[in-house]
Order: sequence, then structure tokens, then C-alpha cells
Amino acid sequence: MTTATDNGLTVLDGDQLRLLRALDAVFLRLADGWQAPELRFPFLIRCEDLDLFDYFDNFPHLGLAATRLDPHRLGKLLTEASRPLGSVPPEIMEPAAFALPSAACYAIYLHHAGTSLPDTGMMRTTVATCFRNEDHYDGLQRLLGFSMREIVFIGPEDGAKQHLVRAKQTVLSLCAQLGLNVQVEVATDPFFDPNSGKAKMQRLFPVKEEFVVEGLSIGSVNYHRNFFGERCSIQAAGDTAHTSCLAFGLERWVHTLTQRFGDTTTALAAVENLG
Repeated sequence: MTTATDNGLTVLDGDQLRLLRALDAVFLRLADGWQAPELRFPFLIRCEDLDLFDYFDNFPHLGLAATRLDPHRLGKLLTEASRPLGSVPPEIMEPAAFALPSAACYAIYLHHAGTSLPDTGMMRTTVATCFRNEDHYDGLQRLLGFSMREIVFIGPEDGAKQHLVRAKQTVLSLCAQLGLNVQVEVATDPFFDPNSGKAKMQRLFPVKEEFVVEGLSIGSVNYHRNFFGERCSIQAAGDTAHTSCLAFGLERWVHTLTQRFGDTTTALAAVENLG
């Protein structure tokens, strides 16, 4: 049984957690088959690194920061405030140098900054707890903190586009096996300055498609062109690297399959029986 509050903090029970792990194992097998080694990154990301991607310009509504507390001012607060504390006032916070990332793939591009890759490019995968300051939350469908699995390609333009095609076909096949009525919908993902030439090109040639089931996006394929390659100075085949990624929201998959099969036990059996 899911325990939820109105602040986006939801607890998964044992059956839901087993389903989430089984789903991630399926996605990880995809990554293994595509020769995408898994990396695990820190939970926090430097604000200066996010700013390298224009994150605070393009996603001001999603931002969440992590900051140190001044122990002396905190001690004074604790002697004067009513307990338990409902919030920590800003005057005892130090300037925040770290943020809570809203996507898993940022860390991959930063990890390979300043490198020259093989001519064929490379694949990587990671799973991360991501955070989004949404205007509302709704059980497993919309969370403050959630799990995201991403499979990323970095390399030549053709390779980045081929990854999108293969990923899209694979997800549609997976949904068919699970009996999900999925729609592919074009979305926008403003990695670029909304007034830039790249953003205008994005409107002419959409670069993000979402996999939508019953109105809920459970994953997406994303093509960033050479945006991250430029910002991180990543080279491939003698040119600035292009990037693309396949992303899965794990809790949303748990919700969707539980709805599809009626309970998590039946959903888990269906996932475990996938070919």
C-alpha cells in the first residue's frame, strides 16, 4: 500500500519496490545489450555545473538547492523556536553551492567533459534520484523525488539519431508485450535558451518524444544535438559530440503497470515473464 502526502513524498511498499527493481532490471538489460556500462554518480550536483547548461534560465520552476546550516545560528534558533521545526529559516542557511538534479543524464556529460571519444561514440547508463519543484504532486505519478533510469549516447550525429530510433522501437515493443496502450507525443524540453537559434530549430524539428499511457508520460527519447557536447567540450570523430538519451521514470512505470494489471503482484509476474 502506498503512503502519500500532499508534499510529493511517497513511500513504496515491498511489492511496489520489488516491481520497481524488476523494471529497472529490464531497462538495465537493454543497456547491457547496447554496450552501455553503468555509472553511479553523487546525489548532488554543483550549481556552477548546472549553470553551464543554462539550467536556472530554462528550468527556474524546478530548481531545488542543498545548503549547509550555520551551527551557531541553528543552536540559537533551537533554543527559541517552538518544536518540532516546521521549516528552517533562510537566515541560518549558508549560500548553496549544490543543487538536487532534475535529470540523471547531466552527470554523464559532466563526467566526460574535455574528452575525445572514439569515432563511433559511446553509450552509458545511470540511475538517479531526481528532484523537481512541481506546482502539485500526485502519488507515484508526480513526486518531489523520484527514480530515473537513463541510457545515453554521446558521439557523432548519426549515432545519436540511431540511438533514438532504436530506443523508440524498443520501448514500443516493450509496451506492446505488457499490453500498454501507449501514445507517442511530441514534447518540448528547453535545454537551450528559448530565444536562441537552436530553440527555434527545435520548434521546427521536435527533439523530444514522450511515451504516454492514460495521459501520463512514463518515459521519453531526447535528442540534444551538440548542446551538451559544446558546453562540456566533448569531441567525437573530429567534431563536437552530439547526445541523445532514453529516460524512464521508474515510479511512474510502477503506477502504470499496477493500473494495467490491477495489483502489483500480477504486474510483477508480467515483468518477470518478459522475453
